[in-house]
Parts: sequence; C-alpha cells; structure tokens
Amino acid sequence: MNKTKPTLFTTLSPALLNLYDISSATVIIIDVLRATSTIATALFNGAKAVIPVDSVSRCIEIGKQIHGITAGERDGKVAEGLIHGNSPFEYPREFIEGRTLVLTTTNGTRLLQMALDKGAKEIITGSFPNLSAVCDHLAEKKQNVILGCAAWKDRVNMEDMLFAGAVISKIRKHFSINCDSSHLAETIYKKAEKDLFGFMKKNEASHYHRLMGFGLEKDIRYCLTADGANVLPIYDNGTLVTK
Repeated sequence: MNKTKPTLFTTLSPALLNLYDISSATVIIIDVLRATSTIATALFNGAKAVIPVDSVSRCIEIGKQIHGITAGERDGKVAEGLIHGNSPFEYPREFIEGRTLVLTTTNGTRLLQMALDKGAKEIITGSFPNLSAVCDHLAEKKQNVILGCAAWKDRVNMEDMLFAGAVISKIRKHFSINCDSSHLAETIYKKAEKDLFGFMKKNEASHYHRLMGFGLEKDIRYCLTADGANVLPIYDNGTLVTK
C-alpha cells in the first residue's frame, strides 16, 4: 500500500509557530547567524553537550553548577556577564573537546524553548554547516517536519529562510508540501545558491549588515558554507547532543 508522505511546513518567524501542530513533528531550530551554526561547530569539535538556555542569569547559574563554559550574545555582541560569545570560531577542538557549553542567544534558544513548551515530538538544530546531516535525518525519519526559523526578534530574516529553502530543495521528494512559506524559501534559495554571501550582500540582508558592522565577515561566510561541521544536534532532556 502506498503510504501517505509526511508533511513539511516552514514557519518564517517564531511568532507563527502557534499556527502549527508540532506534537507529531520533528522541529528544526534554524538560527544560521549564528546560534545553530555555533552549536553544530562545538559538537563537531568534540563538545560533550550544549545546554541551550533562554536567559543570561540561567546561563551563569548552570555554568557554575556544572563547571561549564558560559556563552551567549544579545543583539550580536557577547552578553554582559558572560565570557564567550556566539562565534563558531571561539570553539576549536583544543578548547571545547570534552566540555559542556551553556549557550544563550537572542533568537535561537528562545524558539527552542517555544518548541519544547508546545510539545514537539523531536527537536534538532540546523544550519548550513550541518546541512547534509539534517537532510539525511529528515529523509530517513519519515516524520512530519516543521522548519522553524528563529528570525530576528520575530521579524523574518533572509539567512534562516535560505537554509529552509536549501533543506527543502534536497528532500522535497520525501514530503508532501502544501505551504507557501516553503515554496517561497525554496524559490529564494534557488536564486541564491551559487553565492549565498553575495546574495545576502546584494539584497541588503539586515543581519548581514548587523554582523558586518561588528567586523564579522569571516563568521558570516563560515555560517553560509555547507557541511563544515556535519553533525546532528538532537535535543535530549535539556541538552543538545549528537547521535
């Protein structure tokens, strides 16, 4: 018997997550610049786990309890009271291997908490550095999917939409997609795929300007490059770990 394909939806802002039933879905938290790129990189480089938290105070508190590395940003800069920021380059193997990273960010950790509160069946994090791992998992799992863009303070952003489009373009044959947000994301990705950085620059992406203003071109380029940290971070009982 021909089994019905699972569904795939894209939510372009956390403000839209409440429109979807996520109880039977894998939710992919997408915060390309830079939370989910940094999570993949830290785990790829041997971090024991990443603990995502939604406040700086909680980050500091947990960090003290477990002797972890406390890190995070607010509005693109290292958050006050924390030592480390949200750049993937801060977490090379010689620094992070075997250690636990406690991370708080402006958008990504907030969306993860929302997905948790709404009872998502499974939560993983996705970014260009772990694009293939995400796509392989979704194709193999054959479960409903919500591509959740962390966006920027609930406002749609370009890079998270581009990543959603990249995922869709690779796995669409496995899913039933009746979702204009998904079609839009894939259409934009197809226009941009040959040069994502150039596309962000040409189209004056807000986060491109924000991070370029902090001198972070290297971070942007890394976060838009596929498979540099190809692991699958899965949320398990309060922590993000690899399979």
